[in-house]
Amino acid sequence: MKEFNVVLAGVGGQGTLLAAEAIGVAAVKDDLNVRVSEIHGMAQRGGAVVSTVRIGETALASTVLEGRADVILGFEPFETLRNLKYASEKTLVIMNTEKIPPTELAAKNLKYPDIEELVKKVHLFTSHVLLVEAPRLAKEAGSSLARNVVMLGALAGTEVLPVKTESLKGAIKELVPQRHVEVNIRAFELGCATVREQKQKA
Repeated sequence: MKEFNVVLAGVGGQGTLLAAEAIGVAAVKDDLNVRVSEIHGMAQRGGAVVSTVRIGETALASTVLEGRADVILGFEPFETLRNLKYASEKTLVIMNTEKIPPTELAAKNLKYPDIEELVKKVHLFTSHVLLVEAPRLAKEAGSSLARNVVMLGALAGTEVLPVKTESLKGAIKELVPQRHVEVNIRAFELGCATVREQKQKA
Protein backbone atom coordinates (compact mmCIF):
# COMPACT_ATOMS: atom_id res chain seq x y z
CA MET A 1 0.00 0.00 0.00
CA LYS A 2 1.44 3.29 -1.12
CA GLU A 3 -0.31 5.79 1.17
CA PHE A 4 -3.35 6.24 3.43
CA ASN A 5 -3.98 9.60 5.07
CA VAL A 6 -6.14 10.35 8.11
CA VAL A 7 -6.83 13.87 9.42
CA LEU A 8 -8.26 14.07 12.95
CA ALA A 9 -9.89 17.40 13.82
CA GLY A 10 -11.35 18.47 17.15
CA VAL A 11 -10.82 20.69 20.14
CA GLY A 12 -8.51 20.39 23.13
CA GLY A 13 -9.80 17.97 25.76
CA GLN A 14 -11.57 15.63 23.29
CA GLY A 15 -8.79 13.05 23.14
CA THR A 16 -7.91 13.73 19.49
CA LEU A 17 -4.18 13.24 20.09
CA LEU A 18 -4.70 9.92 21.89
CA ALA A 19 -6.80 8.70 18.97
CA ALA A 20 -4.04 9.64 16.49
CA GLU A 21 -1.47 7.90 18.67
CA ALA A 22 -3.61 4.76 18.82
CA ILE A 23 -3.79 4.58 15.00
CA GLY A 24 -0.01 5.06 14.88
CA VAL A 25 0.67 2.31 17.44
CA ALA A 26 -1.74 -0.05 15.61
CA ALA A 27 0.07 0.58 12.31
CA VAL A 28 3.43 -0.25 13.96
CA LYS A 29 1.90 -3.48 15.31
CA ASP A 30 0.96 -4.37 11.72
CA ASP A 31 4.51 -3.60 10.50
CA LEU A 32 3.37 -0.62 8.44
CA ASN A 33 5.36 2.55 7.86
CA VAL A 34 3.59 5.36 9.72
CA ARG A 35 4.03 9.06 10.48
CA VAL A 36 1.95 10.89 13.12
CA SER A 37 1.93 14.64 13.60
CA GLU A 38 -0.07 17.07 15.69
CA ILE A 39 -0.87 20.66 14.83
CA HIS A 40 -2.26 22.61 17.76
CA GLY A 41 -4.15 25.80 17.23
CA MET A 42 -4.47 26.52 20.91
CA ALA A 43 -3.55 23.41 22.82
CA GLN A 44 -5.55 24.31 25.89
CA ARG A 45 -8.99 22.80 26.46
CA GLY A 46 -11.37 24.23 23.88
CA GLY A 47 -8.71 25.26 21.34
CA ALA A 48 -8.53 23.72 17.86
CA VAL A 49 -6.46 20.54 17.57
CA VAL A 50 -5.56 18.80 14.31
CA SER A 51 -3.55 15.58 14.04
CA THR A 52 -2.51 13.75 10.90
CA VAL A 53 -1.63 10.09 10.46
CA ARG A 54 0.00 8.86 7.27
CA ILE A 55 0.41 5.13 6.65
CA GLY A 56 2.21 3.41 3.76
CA GLU A 57 5.42 3.20 1.74
CA THR A 58 5.32 6.77 0.44
CA ALA A 59 4.41 8.32 3.82
CA LEU A 60 7.80 9.85 4.47
CA ALA A 61 6.66 13.19 5.89
CA SER A 62 3.93 13.51 8.51
CA THR A 63 1.91 16.32 6.92
CA VAL A 64 -1.08 15.61 4.69
CA LEU A 65 -1.42 17.78 1.59
CA GLU A 66 -4.67 19.62 0.89
CA GLY A 67 -7.20 17.41 -0.91
CA ARG A 68 -5.30 14.23 -0.02
CA ALA A 69 -7.09 12.90 3.08
CA ASP A 70 -8.62 9.44 2.71
CA VAL A 71 -10.50 9.97 5.98
CA ILE A 72 -11.35 13.04 8.05
CA LEU A 73 -12.23 11.93 11.57
CA GLY A 74 -14.12 14.92 12.93
CA PHE A 75 -14.46 15.02 16.70
CA GLU A 76 -16.38 18.31 16.54
CA PRO A 77 -18.62 19.47 13.63
CA PHE A 78 -17.31 23.03 13.25
CA GLU A 79 -13.69 21.82 13.36
CA THR A 80 -14.56 19.17 10.76
CA LEU A 81 -15.81 21.95 8.50
CA ARG A 82 -12.65 23.99 9.06
CA ASN A 83 -10.50 21.11 7.85
CA LEU A 84 -12.36 20.28 4.65
CA LYS A 85 -9.38 21.70 2.72
CA TYR A 86 -7.93 18.19 3.18
CA ALA A 87 -10.98 16.59 1.53
CA SER A 88 -11.67 15.53 -2.04
CA GLU A 89 -14.73 13.79 -3.52
CA LYS A 90 -13.11 10.47 -2.48
CA THR A 91 -12.67 11.41 1.19
CA LEU A 92 -14.75 9.67 3.86
CA VAL A 93 -15.84 12.09 6.61
CA ILE A 94 -16.79 10.53 9.96
CA MET A 95 -18.23 13.26 12.16
CA ASN A 96 -19.20 13.35 15.82
CA THR A 97 -22.43 15.36 16.09
CA GLU A 98 -21.55 16.91 19.48
CA LYS A 99 -21.23 20.69 19.24
CA ILE A 100 -18.50 22.49 21.21
CA PRO A 101 -18.81 26.12 20.05
CA PRO A 102 -15.38 27.68 19.40
CA THR A 103 -14.48 30.66 21.55
CA GLU A 104 -14.31 33.06 18.59
CA LEU A 105 -18.00 32.45 17.77
CA ALA A 106 -18.98 33.66 21.23
CA ALA A 107 -16.48 36.51 21.02
CA LYS A 108 -18.00 37.67 17.71
CA ASN A 109 -21.54 37.02 18.97
CA LEU A 110 -22.14 34.55 16.14
CA LYS A 111 -24.60 31.65 16.28
CA TYR A 112 -23.31 28.09 15.98
CA PRO A 113 -24.72 26.67 12.69
CA ASP A 114 -27.25 23.81 12.78
CA ILE A 115 -25.80 20.32 12.28
CA GLU A 116 -27.92 19.95 9.11
CA GLU A 117 -26.33 23.11 7.72
CA LEU A 118 -22.82 21.84 8.50
CA VAL A 119 -23.56 18.43 6.95
CA LYS A 120 -24.78 20.18 3.76
CA LYS A 121 -21.47 22.03 3.58
CA VAL A 122 -19.50 18.78 4.04
CA HIS A 123 -21.55 17.29 1.17
CA LEU A 124 -20.24 20.03 -1.13
CA PHE A 125 -16.83 18.35 -0.84
CA THR A 126 -17.75 14.66 -0.60
CA SER A 127 -20.84 12.45 -0.56
CA HIS A 128 -19.18 9.99 1.85
CA VAL A 129 -20.33 11.24 5.26
CA LEU A 130 -21.08 9.24 8.41
CA LEU A 131 -22.51 10.84 11.55
CA VAL A 132 -21.76 9.40 14.99
CA GLU A 133 -23.46 10.29 18.28
CA ALA A 134 -20.26 9.77 20.23
CA PRO A 135 -21.45 11.22 23.60
CA ARG A 136 -24.48 8.91 23.72
CA LEU A 137 -22.43 5.82 22.84
CA ALA A 138 -19.64 6.75 25.28
CA LYS A 139 -22.21 7.13 28.06
CA GLU A 140 -23.70 3.77 27.11
CA ALA A 141 -20.22 2.25 27.37
CA GLY A 142 -19.84 3.64 30.89
CA SER A 143 -17.84 6.88 30.55
CA SER A 144 -18.54 10.12 28.70
CA LEU A 145 -14.74 10.52 28.41
CA ALA A 146 -14.57 7.61 25.96
CA ARG A 147 -16.00 9.64 23.03
CA ASN A 148 -12.64 9.58 21.23
CA VAL A 149 -12.54 5.77 21.40
CA VAL A 150 -16.12 5.61 20.07
CA MET A 151 -14.80 7.56 17.06
CA LEU A 152 -11.90 5.12 16.64
CA GLY A 153 -14.42 2.27 16.71
CA ALA A 154 -16.49 4.08 14.06
CA LEU A 155 -13.37 4.36 11.90
CA ALA A 156 -12.65 0.64 12.36
CA GLY A 157 -16.28 -0.16 11.46
CA THR A 158 -15.86 1.41 8.01
CA GLU A 159 -13.11 -1.16 7.26
CA VAL A 160 -11.21 1.40 5.18
CA LEU A 161 -8.28 1.80 7.58
CA PRO A 162 -5.30 -0.36 6.53
CA VAL A 163 -4.68 -1.57 10.09
CA LYS A 164 -6.32 -4.57 11.72
CA THR A 165 -9.17 -3.91 14.16
CA GLU A 166 -7.44 -6.18 16.70
CA SER A 167 -4.27 -4.06 16.44
CA LEU A 168 -6.31 -0.92 17.09
CA LYS A 169 -7.88 -2.54 20.15
CA GLY A 170 -4.43 -3.62 21.32
CA ALA A 171 -3.17 -0.03 20.96
CA ILE A 172 -6.10 1.28 23.04
CA LYS A 173 -5.33 -1.28 25.77
CA GLU A 174 -1.73 -0.05 25.84
CA LEU A 175 -2.51 3.66 25.85
CA VAL A 176 -5.40 4.04 28.29
CA PRO A 177 -4.95 3.48 32.05
CA GLN A 178 -5.59 -0.15 33.03
CA ARG A 179 -8.71 0.68 35.06
CA HIS A 180 -10.36 2.30 32.02
CA VAL A 181 -9.56 -0.43 29.48
CA GLU A 182 -12.86 -2.32 29.76
CA VAL A 183 -15.01 0.81 29.28
CA ASN A 184 -12.88 1.97 26.35
CA ILE A 185 -13.08 -1.38 24.57
CA ARG A 186 -16.86 -1.29 25.04
CA ALA A 187 -16.91 2.24 23.59
CA PHE A 188 -14.82 1.03 20.64
CA GLU A 189 -17.23 -1.86 19.96
CA LEU A 190 -20.27 0.46 20.11
CA GLY A 191 -18.65 2.89 17.65
CA CYS A 192 -17.84 -0.01 15.34
CA ALA A 193 -21.39 -1.40 15.55
CA THR A 194 -23.11 1.94 14.85
CA VAL A 195 -21.16 2.39 11.59
CA ARG A 196 -21.79 -1.20 10.48
CA GLU A 197 -25.53 -0.62 11.03
CA GLN A 198 -25.38 2.59 8.96
CA LYS A 199 -23.58 0.74 6.16
CA GLN A 200 -26.22 -1.99 6.12
CA LYS A 201 -29.03 0.58 5.85
CA ALA A 202 -27.27 2.51 3.07
